[in-house]
Amino acid sequence: MIKNIIFDVGKVLVEWEPDVAMRKLGFDAKTIRAVSEATVESNDWNESDRSVLSDEEQVKLFIRKAPSYEKEIRLFWDNVGLAIWQYEYVKSWMQDLKARGYRLYILSNYARRTYAQTKDNALSFLEDVDGQLFSFEVHQIKPEPEIYQTLLQKYDLKPEECVFLDDRSENIKGAENAGIYGIQFTGYEASKEKLDEMLKTVK
Repeated sequence: MIKNIIFDVGKVLVEWEPDVAMRKLGFDAKTIRAVSEATVESNDWNESDRSVLSDEEQVKLFIRKAPSYEKEIRLFWDNVGLAIWQYEYVKSWMQDLKARGYRLYILSNYARRTYAQTKDNALSFLEDVDGQLFSFEVHQIKPEPEIYQTLLQKYDLKPEECVFLDDRSENIKGAENAGIYGIQFTGYEASKEKLDEMLKTVK
């Protein structure tokens, strides 16, 4: 029987649109391409979710890829929260699940700096959850096996009583390898339907 619902954050509970943030900062198309390649499209960006390095050490890795765009890279890094906003359905969805007796948890690859910029607005749903684990807190990232075990151990959860929703197939596979049911998030309506069906059928 499923008792616990675990949510990813990006592209599930919040939008993630770096290009929108860069346009808000006044970047032209050429600058957006250069800054994107140096930051969000680089392997260093994935490692920023682990947040082992200091903010300055991290931004220097990005700048090294496009030194002529240092000013713009720093500006984006300082305003990355502009790329993130909460989906309209999140609050009502969570409140409905809570009213039905399910416990809600967060498991997300999320950088320390991004969290600081979004925790009071885009992440306001955190007040509705029973627990959370962000990658920056433990220096582990999905789909590494360790992060799933860390969440289970932190909240004393049984994997067979949990279902995890994430937009990335490799992260769902990581959860399933840990014994957690998985649903790949492909949009609110379709994923809500899949979740409701699983909650009815898994006993």
